[in-house]
Amino acid sequence: MATNQHLVVISLDALGFRDLREHQAELPVLNQLMTGGAWVKSVTGIYPTLTYPSHTTIITGQYPSTHGIVNNTKLQPQRRSPDWYWYQKDVKVPTLYDLARQKKLTTAAFLWPVTAGSKITYNLAEIFPNRIWTNQVLVSLKASSPLFLLQMNHRYGHLRNGIKQPQLDEFITACAVDTITHKRPNLTLIHLVDMDSMRHRYGVRSKEAMAALQRLDAHVGQLIQATKAAGTFADTNFAILGDHYQINVDHMIHLNTLFAQQGWLTPRPDQTFEDDWSVMAKTADGATYIYTRDFDDLAQLKDLISQVTGVESIINGEQAAQRGADPTCTFMLEAEAGYYFTDESRRPAVVEPVHPATLGQPDRYHGVHGYDPTKPDYQTTLVLNGPAVKAGVTIEQANLVDEAPTFARLLGLHFNESLPGKCLDGIFKEGLDEV
Repeated sequence: MATNQHLVVISLDALGFRDLREHQAELPVLNQLMTGGAWVKSVTGIYPTLTYPSHTTIITGQYPSTHGIVNNTKLQPQRRSPDWYWYQKDVKVPTLYDLARQKKLTTAAFLWPVTAGSKITYNLAEIFPNRIWTNQVLVSLKASSPLFLLQMNHRYGHLRNGIKQPQLDEFITACAVDTITHKRPNLTLIHLVDMDSMRHRYGVRSKEAMAALQRLDAHVGQLIQATKAAGTFADTNFAILGDHYQINVDHMIHLNTLFAQQGWLTPRPDQTFEDDWSVMAKTADGATYIYTRDFDDLAQLKDLISQVTGVESIINGEQAAQRGADPTCTFMLEAEAGYYFTDESRRPAVVEPVHPATLGQPDRYHGVHGYDPTKPDYQTTLVLNGPAVKAGVTIEQANLVDEAPTFARLLGLHFNESLPGKCLDGIFKEGLDEV
């Protein structure tokens, strides 16, 4: 049997193994996909378990230390709103959509992280304006497929309200449905963020998050229906996945405030700091990087950090690199469950409770991610269904790095360089051609 010519990858941001384990019966579309296809139950993510590094791993098969997207945002301590890793030029390795383009396959992406400026055929890139002299339309036009973006905005722009949820997911789903129906791309990548937003604001198991999960199930149904309208359903494999899970929090740790007290950086009133730092923290939410410059007393630094309430563990840069994180950091810290890190440099205390009235403001959360992917019951999950996929298959455990080689095989593609993960061969029907 030849490989199929269409693959739809749907990322439900913050989808956890627990969501499907406990709510399968309440999710009619996902339930049908799970029972009629393959369910990879527990998928261990990468470190840190953040959206941009994770989504880059999903389509490269590499760890952040290799693909280069080591955090959501860049190291810009003098900016209150640093740039995110929006642009594909920051990715140091081939992507699944690069392989597809080389084989003359058409591609589409909808808010898939780190695709701005890429050569995806139909691309609505995830990007937002964080300079006062620009706006959403201009940055999106520069980052996306311009004519395609204008067409989609003209047809479906009435559905969205900035980046607010659930309206943004409704807009993205409508654009993807239209594109699948009329353009029939060979590879479609869709990123839906409703549940992640609700978990950050209201908590991991909140009624708002559970309502978002129901909405996501319905969106998956709309996307499947689009392949039927396009006449490609019989030739389309589907992958529905999460990038990470979340953990509830009630305290935040401001290590740059501690470093300012030591005279290792100069804080500013807006919580940034001057470029004269010798020690700085760069948050990954449930984890944080520590970077040093012209600083020798690492033993003192480590001892000081170890005394901070809520810091669970400290590993050095070499160990961080072995875990697939940024090899240029001096230390990488893990927060205890219930705690997360910020970059703020001028807070009244190093450790503060999160005041409920501040939830929804920047850096004020009820749930976060970024933690060590091996934390208890913190894994994500993967569902596969389609003509190449065996029915009724369950795989107990896999890793996020296993997804890219599996997706490549579904499209008859092959990564030339060696990958740390492995193709999940157990999900394939007998006789599917090897590539």
